Amino acid sequence: MESRSRAAHLGPERRRPQVLDAALAIAIESGVRAVTIGAVAERLDVTRPVVYACFADRVELLHALLDRENDILLADATEALRHGHPEGDEAIFIAGFQALLAAVDRRPDSWRLMMSADPEPAVAEHFQRTRTAIANEFAKLMRPALKHWRTTNHEQKLPVLVEQFMSACEGAVRTLLRDGGHDWSPGTLGEFIGSAVYRAFRAA
Repeated sequence: MESRSRAAHLGPERRRPQVLDAALAIAIESGVRAVTIGAVAERLDVTRPVVYACFADRVELLHALLDRENDILLADATEALRHGHPEGDEAIFIAGFQALLAAVDRRPDSWRLMMSADPEPAVAEHFQRTRTAIANEFAKLMRPALKHWRTTNHEQKLPVLVEQFMSACEGAVRTLLRDGGHDWSPGTLGEFIGSAVYRAFRAA
């Protein structure tokens, strides 16, 4: 029997963000498999029925969490790509990576969850979907840049360069998350990675 005191009545709509925040904290601390209705209720110091009023079961809760964090990751990454077309100059690449890493710095837990090595299939599925969407957006920007640079066999090279770009992004994000601001800031790491990627792509 539940022994917790009755929680202040917020209603499911207003409580759902709190439930998702609690689920995210549990996932970061103990892994996605530790996210259960009971664990979330304990984290919020409420009864299980309070959580069940927001989500029917663990599966619905987990998918809602991943959908929310996935949307945040995609929005941040897409916004970073809007800093201009790559054919501009090196500064465009630097600004884009700096914007991406600034977004990571603002919500590190969202990025840790989606880029974790957690074996939970749902995480991998959501992350791959987001990765594909970002890669497609970058390809749209990169194609005219390759033409502008008169890159030979640019259509053949484009998929390879997109994959290299995605790997550079993931490496930069993981470096910032792992470093914790000790040696790199979003600005300094973005400048270093952006410059390196630009030079490699420009010479392709």
